[in-house]
Amino acid sequence: MKEKVTEKMKRNKIRDEIWFDLSDGTGRTGWGGVSPRLFFGFCVAIFILAALIAVVVFFLSVRGAEEVMVPDVQNKELTAALIELQNKELYPRIQLRFSQSAADRGLILEQEPKAGSIVKAGRRIRLVVSQGVLISAIGAYVGRSIDDVRSELRDLFGGSDIPLISIREPLLYQYSSETPGTILEQSPTPGTGISEHTEISLVVSRGPDSENLEMPLLMGLQIEDALIELQQSGVRYEFELRPASSRASAETIVAQDPAGGDAIPTDRIARITVAAPSSEDLNSGEVYALFNHKLPENPYPMQTVLEVILPSGERETLSRVNFKGGLFTHPYRLPRGSILVLSILSREIYREPVE
Repeated sequence: MKEKVTEKMKRNKIRDEIWFDLSDGTGRTGWGGVSPRLFFGFCVAIFILAALIAVVVFFLSVRGAEEVMVPDVQNKELTAALIELQNKELYPRIQLRFSQSAADRGLILEQEPKAGSIVKAGRRIRLVVSQGVLISAIGAYVGRSIDDVRSELRDLFGGSDIPLISIREPLLYQYSSETPGTILEQSPTPGTGISEHTEISLVVSRGPDSENLEMPLLMGLQIEDALIELQQSGVRYEFELRPASSRASAETIVAQDPAGGDAIPTDRIARITVAAPSSEDLNSGEVYALFNHKLPENPYPMQTVLEVILPSGERETLSRVNFKGGLFTHPYRLPRGSILVLSILSREIYREPVE
């Protein structure tokens, strides 16, 4: 009997030792027979793994679409531009704007971002598309200067191979009391609708039909004052130089042919003599000379401008006159190294250095 009790006690002791080994050292087992430390560590590992997976997925998602280069679609037809953008997975944001040329209609005038920029696929590209010119009818030109109308049409359609409106050449001229160059008649009439290239026929004033003009009195005048008198009289002229007889007469009109008050034909050229100062009266490096350049004959006087570009780079106007054509002359006193520039209707036609 005693032996059975002893054996039972041994078995209970072995069981208690095994039980203690599976516990957390306090004699108490964890959830499901697992140690709480082991369970907590397992949970932490699962949490960290889930967090890592979430971070990877986040960065994959924010990396976004593929980067592409913006194509150059400026000056291209809208259809062609849209195809190029579609091939790059880019999308247009279209704005419409009138332009100065009818030939621009339907073309891309501007784009933003600029060609060559690197953007992500799916980016919107701003396209400014031309609606053509804001003209649908012939304007009113009667009473205006032919030079002004030419300049206006050049600004509107200068970049077009086939302008929407052009002036039929040669122009028709007739004498009238209107200022030379004034438009007297036009065809088609103002308000005529246009949808394609249209030529307008213009009748332009030659000025009064007068056989003779009165020669103004120019003796003793400075060149600027003499030019004002000549422009008002309508007399054609050419300047000449001769040495001054005195310092008082230098750079003034000392002779004229015809004389002041004489009646002269409209096609006669008056000779105006200017007294040139002596070299002693000039500053160091200055030149006094006569500019002259042959211009083609025009049916009426056109605005002709003589300018100088000084060695410093400054630009000044020496003469602004209405000139019909022939030999254009003008005395000047300028430093060496200057450049004389002659223009007709704001278009440069000749340059000459001062030497």
